Amino acid sequence: MERIIRSNSLRQLILPLLQLGAFILSSGVVLSLFVILLAWILQPFRTETDLLGQTLSILPSVLIDAVTLGFVYASIALGYTMVYGVLEFINFAHSEIFMVGAFMGTELVILVVGRFSAGINSVLGSYALLFVAIIFGSLIAGLLAMGIERVAYRPLRGAPRLVPLISAIGVSFLLQDVVRLLESFYSGQFFRIWPTFGDFDRILVLGNLTTTGGDLIEFGISIKSLIVIIVAVFMLVGLNYLVNVTKLGTAIRATAQDRNTASLMGINVNYVIGMTFLIGGALGGAAGVLFAFKFLRLDPFVGFLPGLKAFTAAVLGGIGNLTGALLGGIILGMLESFAASYLSFFTQGAFGAEYKDILAFAILIIILIFRPSGLLGQTVGQKA
Repeated sequence: MERIIRSNSLRQLILPLLQLGAFILSSGVVLSLFVILLAWILQPFRTETDLLGQTLSILPSVLIDAVTLGFVYASIALGYTMVYGVLEFINFAHSEIFMVGAFMGTELVILVVGRFSAGINSVLGSYALLFVAIIFGSLIAGLLAMGIERVAYRPLRGAPRLVPLISAIGVSFLLQDVVRLLESFYSGQFFRIWPTFGDFDRILVLGNLTTTGGDLIEFGISIKSLIVIIVAVFMLVGLNYLVNVTKLGTAIRATAQDRNTASLMGINVNYVIGMTFLIGGALGGAAGVLFAFKFLRLDPFVGFLPGLKAFTAAVLGGIGNLTGALLGGIILGMLESFAASYLSFFTQGAFGAEYKDILAFAILIIILIFRPSGLLGQTVGQKA
């Protein structure tokens, strides 16, 4: 029996890594071949420029940005899909929980950098501060999500689905205004900038590429992007292990399948639901700190668009399905990065990078029309 448990534990650690690799490789190859083919087709009409060479020259950096963005979306989407899997309820306040985690981590970093700037610029100090900021942001966000569930959602359990949905939207607006009020009192402004410290912007050269014009182009990944990817992978693998191996994960899956039966079997359903919100909120908070670390600028409304796109990713992959959330986040990140980099390039400026946002919601509409359950989702019955 112990050997079986150990084998299952190892499988649950390796399987998500293999899935992530397969998702990234397949989507990256398909989109890369698509833009290369498109550049080859358009090249005879662009004799004044080496369209194919320019396409290949920026392709490695586009892929790296796509993977980074995809992992951020996947980390946020897991919070949506966990709550939906247990309650079949869309927690639209999750985007603001993401925002609060980002602000808490950023405020901690600003405070520490302002007081201990000399020690923080060391390698050990900078990485330690980043780690503490991620833990702090995820802890505050997780506790906030748990409190919101207790105050705003639990009393409405059993009510028509529209009622808790309206409550979630109300909580979302409340958190935006509370953060804006507190920031105006504390700092006198509505936005915060992630401070510069450490050597996170340094580029690690991975290789070089010779274009059709004979130019040699180096490509690499910044330490900042590498950290975002590593931390996100760790969170995704850890969540998969928790849900599929641990006793709490078994209780979460039992509660998701049938709350009443799980309660009769001795499971404390309220505790499990609270822990589900805690875990989902912690993931959102950690993703928020990574978002601030990567994109630097925050305001009280910064969670709206990433949260909406993460929800799109969850629906795209199959909401309620953890693997689907990973798939949806990676695909959406890939599509957005490729669209942002190549739309203006291929259309000669007729369509700029801002049109990438249209892509996310066009995909959501198409998926809902042709496969409402998502790519990996399945139709489930009404919760008892």
